[in-house]
Amino acid sequence: MKPSTQPKAPAPKTAITPTRAENYAQWYQQVVRAADIAEMSGVRGCMIIKGWGYGAWELMQRDLDRRFKATGHENYYFPLFIPLSYFQREAAHVDGFAKEMAVVTHHRLAMKDGVLVPDGALEEPLIVRPTSETVIGEAMAKWVQSYRDLPLLLNQWANVVRWEMRPRILLRTTEFLWQEGHTAHEDYDGAMQETRQMLEIYRAFAEEQLALPVITGAKIASERFPGAVDTFCIEAMMQDGRALQAGTSHYLGQHFAKACNIQYQNRQGVQEYAHTTSWGVSTRLLGGIVMCHADDDGMKMPPRVAAQQIVILPILRDEAQKQAVMDYCAALQAELQAQLWDGQALRVKLDARDIAASDKRWDWIKKGAPLLLEIGPRDVQGGQICVTRRDRLAEGKKFLPRGEFITGAAAELAAIQQGLFDAALAFRNQRMRTDIKDWKAFEAYFAEDADNSFTSGQGFVRAGWSGDEASLEKLAALGVTIRCVPFDQNDNPGVCVLTGVPAAQEVIFARAY
Repeated sequence: MKPSTQPKAPAPKTAITPTRAENYAQWYQQVVRAADIAEMSGVRGCMIIKGWGYGAWELMQRDLDRRFKATGHENYYFPLFIPLSYFQREAAHVDGFAKEMAVVTHHRLAMKDGVLVPDGALEEPLIVRPTSETVIGEAMAKWVQSYRDLPLLLNQWANVVRWEMRPRILLRTTEFLWQEGHTAHEDYDGAMQETRQMLEIYRAFAEEQLALPVITGAKIASERFPGAVDTFCIEAMMQDGRALQAGTSHYLGQHFAKACNIQYQNRQGVQEYAHTTSWGVSTRLLGGIVMCHADDDGMKMPPRVAAQQIVILPILRDEAQKQAVMDYCAALQAELQAQLWDGQALRVKLDARDIAASDKRWDWIKKGAPLLLEIGPRDVQGGQICVTRRDRLAEGKKFLPRGEFITGAAAELAAIQQGLFDAALAFRNQRMRTDIKDWKAFEAYFAEDADNSFTSGQGFVRAGWSGDEASLEKLAALGVTIRCVPFDQNDNPGVCVLTGVPAAQEVIFARAY
């Protein structure tokens, strides 16, 4: 779309204070609040996901669900409460979650001296679902009898509860929403193929839908999911240089199958234990897209997950022309909703609230609506549209012929989507250090700025590591961890940046959320 030669409006003042550079952590909180994505509730550590945020989550669900079903998975639902005895069967799993578990010990309340107190102790405590491997494994043990019952491919959309000592909205809350996939297979090859396949689905989803560039790789032993044989992950860089684990896929081996007695008769008539997997992403992805894409004016929502991709703002200063403007806007909304992008109708909102036009404009800027259309009497008379691209706010407004904008709207949204991804990828590449080869340089780099500022995470260091987990003790004082062992390994990993001995592989070091 080519803009007219009419002068651009001046760039607006910064809406979010403090800015990213002043205090990144507070900036993040302010963006989430200003964008009306979520807020903390009256229950400690628990959040309310509001309409703009939940609308994005619904679109994420829809796309992931489509991908899951295309690979043969079915949606199930399992109980929120899990008997404690189920967890006790898998010691490593229990140890990994023990400090986070919420426990129900009574089944009713009683009034004593005017005060409600727990009453009716349960014979066995119930755990409020932190994850569902054990309860799903119990069900699988009943459903799997023969190799003909395999593979069993299940997914669940649910909420989980994990007591969080230091809550951070969207990123770490006591209750959050997620999907968790659980599968059972005949052998290692089938289970590992599933584990890798689901990680690739997460990678494609993050990059295509969220405009979030990620690195795929394997977790080192100390960072694996409790009870897993292998954990694979996607890691994204946020704007302060820290890593966000955006999704994980786990090969569980036969550990959970043995704990839950998931056995089947193989093709030779012999009883064997199944090989199982689990994989999941959560509403922390909402926090990820805030920290990856937002700026000092608020959110920039990737168009594919924006609840409203185009927002029409009527400018109604002249009462005599109000009806003409509203008719023009309504017709424009209908014509835009008839346009398709990715095979789906464009999501278009006509904001007719009786508040100042400038307030409405800033409301949607802070929410990150991809395209804003301001329509006043002059636009109606001229058959034009005043357009603002949220990702290019500093460029000001464009005035386009109505028909040209309508036919090009989908392409404009695609350009915004790609532009957000390209900007995030360029930022990650800028903050990816591959030239740090020894401990002195490594320590100096991460010690340079460890406060709460825009560069507190610094960035990613891709360097050699020996594989000796005892050497990781040196990282504790810096708050750095190994995020993953990237799949795209260098044939010559060089020397270990921590010890100076020959490296076994390259890894990604970073501070993380």
